[in-house]
Amino acid sequence: MDRLRIVLISPRNPLNIGAAARAISNFGFTHLRLVNPYGVAWREARSAVGASAVLERTQVFDSLAEALDDCTLVVGTTSIGHRELNHPLRRLEYGGRLLRKHLAAEPAALLFGSEKFGLSNEDLAHCHWLVRIPAREAHGSMNLGQAVAVCLYELIRDPRAAIAQPKALKPAAAGEVERFSALLLELLDSSGYTNPKTAASTAIKVRRMVRRLNLPGRDIETWQGILRQALWKSREPHRD
Repeated sequence: MDRLRIVLISPRNPLNIGAAARAISNFGFTHLRLVNPYGVAWREARSAVGASAVLERTQVFDSLAEALDDCTLVVGTTSIGHRELNHPLRRLEYGGRLLRKHLAAEPAALLFGSEKFGLSNEDLAHCHWLVRIPAREAHGSMNLGQAVAVCLYELIRDPRAAIAQPKALKPAAAGEVERFSALLLELLDSSGYTNPKTAASTAIKVRRMVRRLNLPGRDIETWQGILRQALWKSREPHRD
């Protein structure tokens, strides 16, 4: 993560600079570089909530060449639009894998163009290849801050973690389940729900339903407390 330089070229909106800095912090990256930022926007962005640490370390350059001086790979971002490209263009999912592989050993830069025009032809001349976020064709251009967040998430995303099963909760013991069932049946009887003629069959149905809930042990104690309170309230004498 420390080898990636996120480069914003001529950003004009302080909210976008702040959002990009926050995304960098969110996903564990560190280096934000600005090339010819609009002065007012840069001054206002420094107060971005949750991104102050990244903004304090942000470097500002007069030219893109200076900002890329220590990078051995430069990847540009584009929504394509109607322009003709002369670079290899990859979807973010595939480009992200290539970029991660490079970052394992060498520094690289990920370029984002200005809010209005994107990367210019001059900016593209510094790129080895390009990536695009697969947005729909009718609305392919994304907000700058959002585009930074999506790209950085793809870089840290681990497909193996997505299939990891959550830790299983310890199921309640049979004795706990039976105490819960007994409390529930007592409450149903106290509330007038249970018909004396069908009480036996109702008890069987309730026990079956309770066991189908598969309540974990940590939850069943809370439920027992709820039922006890409800049972106590149901037995209170009513006052007009």
